[in-house]
Amino acid sequence: MKFVDDLAGAIYDILIWILWGFSYLAAGALIVGAPLYLIAFLLEWLS
Repeated sequence: MKFVDDLAGAIYDILIWILWGFSYLAAGALIVGAPLYLIAFLLEWLS
């Protein structure tokens, strides 16, 4: 039973790390992508 608990804990930790990494990737994409989109929209509007 201890092996199953350890395995479940390891799988849970891996999934948490993947979700944590993806959330940082998504936040970075929003932080970088939103201003770039606004600059491109402004430049297209000016030309």
